[in-house]
Parts: sequence; structure tokens; C-alpha cells
Amino acid sequence: MKNITSLLLISSLAISSGCTIMTKAQNSNAKVSGNDPALAGNPFMQKSSLQYQVPEFDKIKDEHFKPAFDYGLKQQLAEINHIVNVRSVPIFENTVLALEKSGEVLKRAQTVFFNLTSSNTNPTLQKLEEEYAPIFAAQEDKIFLNDRLYQRFKAINLNSLKGEDRRLTEYYLQKFEIAGANLPEADKVKVKKVNEELATLATQFSNKLLEARKNGALILDDVKELEGLSADEIAAASADAVKAGHPGKFLLALQNTTQQPLLQNLKNRATREKLFKASWYRAEKGNADDTRTILERQAKLRMEKGHLLGKKSFAEWKLQDQMAKTPENAMNLLAQLAKPGVEAATKERDEIQQLIDQQKGGFTVEPWDWNFYAEQVRKAKYDLDENQIKPYFEVKTVLERGVFFAAEKFYGITFKERKDLPVYHPDVVTYEVFDRDGKSLAIYYLDFYTRNNKSGGAWMNNLVDQSHLLNQKPVIVNVFNYQKPAEGKPSLISYDDVTTMFHEFGHTLHGLFADQKYVSISGTNTPRDFVEFPSQINEFFALEPAVLKNYALHYQTKEPMPQSLVDKIKKAGTFNQGYSTTELVSAATLDMNWHSVTDASQFRPALDFEKDVLNKYGFTLSAVPPRYHTPYFAHIWGGGYSAGYYAYMWSDMLNSSAWDYITKHGGMTRENGDRFRKYILSVGNSVDLNQAFKDFTGSAPDLKPLLRDKGFIK
Repeated sequence: MKNITSLLLISSLAISSGCTIMTKAQNSNAKVSGNDPALAGNPFMQKSSLQYQVPEFDKIKDEHFKPAFDYGLKQQLAEINHIVNVRSVPIFENTVLALEKSGEVLKRAQTVFFNLTSSNTNPTLQKLEEEYAPIFAAQEDKIFLNDRLYQRFKAINLNSLKGEDRRLTEYYLQKFEIAGANLPEADKVKVKKVNEELATLATQFSNKLLEARKNGALILDDVKELEGLSADEIAAASADAVKAGHPGKFLLALQNTTQQPLLQNLKNRATREKLFKASWYRAEKGNADDTRTILERQAKLRMEKGHLLGKKSFAEWKLQDQMAKTPENAMNLLAQLAKPGVEAATKERDEIQQLIDQQKGGFTVEPWDWNFYAEQVRKAKYDLDENQIKPYFEVKTVLERGVFFAAEKFYGITFKERKDLPVYHPDVVTYEVFDRDGKSLAIYYLDFYTRNNKSGGAWMNNLVDQSHLLNQKPVIVNVFNYQKPAEGKPSLISYDDVTTMFHEFGHTLHGLFADQKYVSISGTNTPRDFVEFPSQINEFFALEPAVLKNYALHYQTKEPMPQSLVDKIKKAGTFNQGYSTTELVSAATLDMNWHSVTDASQFRPALDFEKDVLNKYGFTLSAVPPRYHTPYFAHIWGGGYSAGYYAYMWSDMLNSSAWDYITKHGGMTRENGDRFRKYILSVGNSVDLNQAFKDFTGSAPDLKPLLRDKGFIK
């Protein structure tokens, strides 16, 4: 489980209408571009001439987005009007396929734009994002609340269609109906207004949170306050302070989650408390970065939207097309994990308190103490010290000799670094991916290091979607927030960071192996409670003996990690699972409760609402806060995971069940890899995904393997 959102920061509104090839209405692109000074030379007006249409980042400038958006919006509406006004009987080609092909210029510009606003933004892009968020939402409604268009879709005989053609038609029909195409016109007008305001609020939330994260960084005056950090970490903190305009001081930047990685090493309790509170209170200071007013308005509007669309709550509306289907099913899974999770966390808390008492600490464990003392407990129980591990995990070695090596062993694919393709930031690196038959498969970008203009967390985006119809191969980017080392120092990461890299590459594999005709049902365009499954199962490869031996190399000596240390990591595999499960499930429970409100009278101010929910569901261990506190819960207020954060746990159930099958059938073999690719990674959303899982394992998913993996049952 990672603090990510696959495709988290790419607006669902921006991508839902699909990517395209040239239609009749688009044939005037070149002429328009040549006659309009605002479009002349605009790189979004035609497909990139680079391999696999990778974006021409060396040509793209901020000023190109607005004219491309304006042209693309008009172009797509012209295409929709053409579909609606065709006099011939509605058939797949003149209705479904025509919609799937619409919006080429708009999609191309949006894809690059949303990648930049999440990973390398600036005030100009932020202003544009706020300006166009309601416009993009309105465009979505102009399509999916268009009754004449909807009636054409309904008139198509589904029984005359097969395979992906039928699946795409069903996909769009469901999209129309979920959007509210069956509503009376007066209610459609209300839904449109709500959607526009929600789009604006989500963008405002993200921009405020980015500032809150940047401005919330902890500034320290005395190096003694950093006792416990390595010399390289201290050097990086000093360099970051200089960049932020605080020479002679030390800056500890905030990551997206509640807990901060440095807390496990900081010996000064006062510093730990300051860092934790800088994280916890970042977005609730009553200043310009405070997100509470925005998120409270979002919650009320979402409830209103659910009601307008005929559901008791937003969550009931949102889960219609997910694997869980209903909020009750999602909450039932969370409850089955919460009880053993809290019980295990309570025992872990008692162990930590016992250690504090033995050391005559004279205080009760608080959230800022947990990771520091948990690390000591782990060292005592398993003789495992995180500082022993990190020298064996250098970023590029983990990537090439670990992540890539595992993919080659299991799937037969290979990688070659490319230095001739343009990138959007100097830190970004690029690879070409080759399939098992040696043929070129995709282009893959990586953006490793945190920046103050980058959103927190880690994620995967498609820069170009796979599609046989469009003759497009995937172009994918993984974005991380690892701490950049001081100049000339190695980039060493924690084991948790290692699993994050494997996790995100699991999403990449899902995109690499996409094998669909149509973009809208290709690759990772699946329900959220399925899309995390391929990423989470890929984490298992981090500890596979053949893989670990290949990448866990000391950055200085190049010697492999000693087997004794490997054994310690494996033995400690279920360590602190009570804590990690509780922080995740409590966050998912918060999300589901914010979006299960059925009456406005049930809302309370954000902090009070959160407190009531946590108490109601038994999350009362004060030392174990939710992974995301409501004011900075970016997944649900700024991303696409509203009423969907449970998806990580649902996918975790799928992933443990599938790994149980793999281990029982030979483990890391090409036969298992080919089978997983065939039934899971390559089907996109072109088949029933519950059936796809059964086709792979031979049975429905079972929670027991997940409970065993967490150490909750034997």
C-alpha cells in the first residue's frame, strides 16, 4: 500500500472522452493552425513526430495550453454535434466510435498539462488549472448529459455487437446513466452547476495543499536538533534551506502522509514533535493555505450530487461501476481488517511503551514517538536496523537491477536507457521497453525526486494511451518524491521506498501490457478497486530471493546484502502491521463516512467530523493517527479517490489471493508471468474483472491470504 494514486492527479473529466484519430471535423486542423497566430507552431495541434508520439517537452511552453484548450473544446463540441445531427440510423460506427475518436487536440493538451500541474507546476499553470477546471467539467456534461446523443446510444442494438465493440458501447451507456442522462432537464442543469463548482474546488484544494506542504516545512536553526540523521541527510537539509532562502539553517520538507520518514531517526523528541505537528497542522492554520472551508463545501456538494442522481449518498452513486458495487460491501471489508488491525496495534503500542519505560523516558507514547521507538523494537526483536539496510538500496541500482530485472524474469521484457528524448525536468530519466520477442513496446519516464512545485506521493500517468485503433503504443511516467541527495552523494532510499518503486512499476506494467482496440477501456482505465491490484502484487517481487540478491548491493563495496540481513528483513515482514493497517483503514473509513452522509444535518466542522468518525469505529489509539488527516487528504479532495480510498484494501485482498496462487504454482516462473499478463494485465476494462480474477486463480478472491500476510492469522 502506497500513498499514491495511480493517475491520481490526471483529472477524470479530462480523459473520459478518449483519445483519437483524425475525423472529418478534424481535417481542418492544419488550415486553422496556419491561419490563427495563436495556434501557429502550437505543438498540440498535431501528433508529436517523436517515437510513439512522446510529448515534445522541449517545444511545449506554458502559453501553448490556453489556445490548445480553447480550440480543442470547440473542435470536440463540433464533433459531438456532427454525431447528433447525422440523419442515418445510429450504429456503432457513426455513434460510439465517433465519440471515442472525438477530442484529439484537447486530450493531447490535457494529458501533458495535468502531468505538469502535478509534477512540475508553476503559478501560470496553477492559474490556468483553476480557470479551466469548471470549463472541462462543463464539457464533460455537454457530452454525457446530452439527451440527443444518449438516445442515439440507446438506439443501438447491443446484440449486433461483439467483443470490444459491445464492451465500449456498454461502457458509454453506463457512463451516460451514471452522469445523469436520464434526469429531467431541470435536474440536469443543477447537476451541471454542481459539477462545475466541484471541479473548481478540487483544483483550489490541490493548489492550497501544495502551498501548505511547501510552507509547512520545518526550519531548524541548530544542527544538534537533527541528531540521529546521517551526514548526507543533514547536508541535504542544509542545501534545501539555502534553496528556500534560509542559509545557515536546516529545512525538513513535508511529504504527503501524516507520518514523516525522518521521524524514525530523529533522536531529539522536541524535533520529532515539531516535525509531526508541522505535518498534522499544515492545512488548518486559518491562513491562505487552510483547506477546511473548501473540503467542507465539497462534501456537501457531493452529497447534493448523489441526491440529484437518485442515490442516498455520494458513495452509493460513486461505487456503481466498481468491483465493490456498494458502500456496505466496502465498509464490510474495512471492518474485517479494522478489528485485527487495532488489536495488533494495541499490542505494538504496549511494546513501545514498555521500551520507553525501560529507558526511563517518563512520557506516554505519542504519534511522533511511534516510528522512532518502533524502529528500536524492531532492532531488538529482529536485530534489524534501517540504517543497516539503506546502503544497499541506491535508486538506480534498485530500478535497473531490481524492478527491471524482476520484470525480465517474470515477463521477458527488457529496457534500454534513452538520452535523446526531451524531458520536462532535468531530473527525469527515460527508457525504451522491449517485449519478450525483442520488439519495441513502449517509452517509460521516471521522475524520482521531491520538489516544492511537485505534489506529494507517488503515481503513474499515461502520456500516450495504448490503442490498436489509433496505432498507439504506451508512453508512461512514474513520479516519486524521494529526497534528492546533496551534490555528489549517492541516492540511498529506505526499504519502504524500494517497495514504492516496485508498486508504481506494477501500474506501469498494467499500462505496458495494455492490448485493447479502444483507449477508453485500455490498460489502467479500470475500476479503482481493481487498478491497485497489479501494483500491489508487484511489491512481492522486492523480496524474491533471486531479485533481492541482484539489486541489494552496497553502494560503496558493490557486495550483495548478507544473507543474515536478508533473513532479518523477511522475519520482520509482519512487524508493525497493526499500525500500518490501522492508519490505512482509518483513513479509508474517514473517506467513506465523509461521502456516505445522507442529510446535511449530519455534517460538522471538518476536525469534529473526523474525531466523531474515528471514535465511532473504534480508532481510538491516539498514537496511531490516520495515514491522511482530513485537511490534507489529497486522494479524496484533490484527486479521484472520493469514496474510493478503500480500493487499496480491496485490491490488497485480490493481490494476496493472486500471490497465494502464484506461490502454490511454482512462484516466479515465466509460465505464471505469462498467465498473469494474459488474464489480468492485458485485459484492461474489456472484460468482467471479477471473472478475469477467477480465470487467473480458478476461484473468487479470499481475505484469508491477506490476513496471513499481515500476520493476523496463521
